[in-house]
Amino acid sequence: MTAEGIWDLSVSTPIGRIETVIELAPQAGVLTGSAHGAGENVPLSDITLDGDRLTWKQAVTKPLRVNLAFAVTIDGDTLTGTSKAGRLPASKVTGRRRAVPAAAEHRA
Repeated sequence: MTAEGIWDLSVSTPIGRIETVIELAPQAGVLTGSAHGAGENVPLSDITLDGDRLTWKQAVTKPLRVNLAFAVTIDGDTLTGTSKAGRLPASKVTGRRRAVPAAAEHRA
C-alpha cells in the first residue's frame, strides 16, 4: 500500500468541518509530508505506514493552537480514520487522493 500523493481531507470536529490538504512523498527512503489549510502550512511528524494503516502528528495554530495525532486506514485512493487533539474526543477523518495526470506517451 502506498500513501504517497496529495490528499484532500475533511475533519469533522466539534467546532465544524475543517478541510485540509496533505502531501506525502518519499525523501531519502523516509515518508515525509506537510499539511496545508486554514491559512497555514505545517510539517507532518512521526509519519508511519504499516500495511494500510497510516499515522502522523502535526501542530496547528488555526483555528486553535493544538497538537493533532492522526490514525487512518488507506483503501486505494480513499482513507478513513480519526484525528485526536489531546483529551478531546476523536474527530472523524475522511480523504481522497487526487488523481495524477497520466504521463504523456512517447511518440515514435
